[in-house]
Amino acid sequence: MSIKTEIIGKIGALMTVAFGLVAALAWNSSIQALFREIFGTAENLPAMFGYAIIVTIIAVIATVWIGRLSELAKREEETGKSA
Repeated sequence: MSIKTEIIGKIGALMTVAFGLVAALAWNSSIQALFREIFGTAENLPAMFGYAIIVTIIAVIATVWIGRLSELAKREEETGKSA
């Protein structure tokens, strides 16, 4: 692989992560606003912990789900290549 190809690949990966971070921050703001609507001010300590716990649970479930989908796609690709 040439250095140019490697640099382009790394820049693409960094840009993808950057856009993911922007999206995560946007969702974070939206979810915090929702919690403020439901539980009152964000300074309410139990509400802040509840927010953190719920977001963590959702992140874990989403990560496991995406990992399973990825494995399924890999298996299907391998099965399709060998057929």
